[in-house]
Amino acid sequence: MTTSAVKVLVVDDEPAIRRLLRVGLSTEGYAIREAETAREAIVMVAQERPDLIILDLGLPDMSGQELLRLWRTEALALPIVILSSRTDEAGIVDALENGADDYVTKPFGMKELAARLRVALRHKLQQEGEKPIFQTGELAVDLVKRIVRVGGQEVKLSPKEYDILRILVQHAGKVLTHQYLMKQVWDASADVQYLRVYVRQLRQKIERAPDQPQYIMTETGVGYRLREAD
Repeated sequence: MTTSAVKVLVVDDEPAIRRLLRVGLSTEGYAIREAETAREAIVMVAQERPDLIILDLGLPDMSGQELLRLWRTEALALPIVILSSRTDEAGIVDALENGADDYVTKPFGMKELAARLRVALRHKLQQEGEKPIFQTGELAVDLVKRIVRVGGQEVKLSPKEYDILRILVQHAGKVLTHQYLMKQVWDASADVQYLRVYVRQLRQKIERAPDQPQYIMTETGVGYRLREAD
């Protein structure tokens, strides 16, 4: 994907961070817009129509979590990547549960952030033009026929294993929390150990080296991420 026409709205009250992002992401071909407050950000989303939002959680007039919930409640479909100094597990999980596409902690590497933005943008495009066959590496999932293949060989999955894989495929490249996956496959009150057991079984079937997975990645203490489509 070319980033030459991609507009990114940076919502952060720290001038140094905004300047760093403006310089760093401009060299990657992004057009940067800036907002210091939640109020400014709301207006700019309506006026500027950005393609992606980078959102800090510590805004002066409204918490980033509240702004994120507001936008998702209003069905704003733009990718939103959180950029925050908060590293606690609860804060990360809350942001992802509230609809963030990804979470990057400060301090951060510009190349890593740019890569995460590309993944978030590709995920949006995949959702808009969702294809019936998902392919990443040797893994192929036919979402219409419910057929899974690895290296061209069909793999038999149990209904629960397929349900987990299907949800991961539909959000490939995005971190899905344990709670989200549990709610989709069982219910929110179920023991997360069920999920871990099924993911382990799923890896045994689709990964060449289950202990060193290349498809279903673990986000420690948070959830899982499926490698994005080729």
